[in-house]
Amino acid sequence: MQMLIATLVAAVLLLAQAALHAQPYPSKPIRFVISFGPGSASDALARIAGQDLSQSLGQPVVVVPKPGADGALSALDVKRSAADGYTFLFGTNSALAVAPNIRKEPPYDVMADFTPVTYLGDNTFFIVVHPSVPAKSIAELIAYAKANPKALNYAAGNTYALVATAMFAVNNGIVMHSVPYKSEPDAIPDLLSGRVHLMNGTSTSVSAHVKEGKLRVLATTLSERSVLMPDVPSFPEAGQPKFPIGPWFALLGPAGLPREIVVRMNKEMVVVLAKPSVRELMLNQGFVAKSSTPEALAAHMKEQLAVWKTALKAAGVEPQ
Repeated sequence: MQMLIATLVAAVLLLAQAALHAQPYPSKPIRFVISFGPGSASDALARIAGQDLSQSLGQPVVVVPKPGADGALSALDVKRSAADGYTFLFGTNSALAVAPNIRKEPPYDVMADFTPVTYLGDNTFFIVVHPSVPAKSIAELIAYAKANPKALNYAAGNTYALVATAMFAVNNGIVMHSVPYKSEPDAIPDLLSGRVHLMNGTSTSVSAHVKEGKLRVLATTLSERSVLMPDVPSFPEAGQPKFPIGPWFALLGPAGLPREIVVRMNKEMVVVLAKPSVRELMLNQGFVAKSSTPEALAAHMKEQLAVWKTALKAAGVEPQ
């Protein structure tokens, strides 16, 4: 009798497991893990995409901030998650191209520890200064920095801001001190108070303060003007060389993510990123939405690892 009961229990458990696996994907909420905190561009963009994606999938998309360690904490969270299609990295170049390059012992292997799903797009950055800095253009900022050596410090709320501003200083023969923050929103109070003098920041973080006159915008560090601030010159227009690096986003799962889930999520995200309403909301955050095949994203990631390695060296950022 005991053997019969044990056999029946085992059969029931097997049937329950089979029923669970037979459930259509997705059957529970999906996590988008981001590299920066609430109020950041990553947070805003993940919520915009997640809202439309949840409607098409019929399950909530939960945005989970894991700021710190140049994006490595968010990537490690996803790396360690089950490859079942319920955890994705809504990641940036910080986690995917910088963190592996600035440590002598990288926290993960980008090409081996993750499954590419789709490219998401490119973000827009602006150089802004506190009103106490008398510069009204990039040329005046350089002249002021040369006339006042080591007087300026800059906030860095992400690795793109850190490296791009360091390259700007090196290219122009000026010295500025970097003040690192976990996320841009963490840096804003110090920037508004004048404790730090300038920042290369996303429009999500700085545009409202520019409109209120609390910050002065000098240029966008990208190669073209932004529709968000069309009167603000691009870096080339301000007499600066085009940066070899840029701020980008991508969606990835853990290594071993089943192909059918990759295909499903890629298809859904391509549709979401093509919606005019989504594109407009993202553009209001300074973000140009773009999608790709998983294979194209993998190629881009491999290229960016090499590009950022060179850029970090040029900016004087050595692996720690």
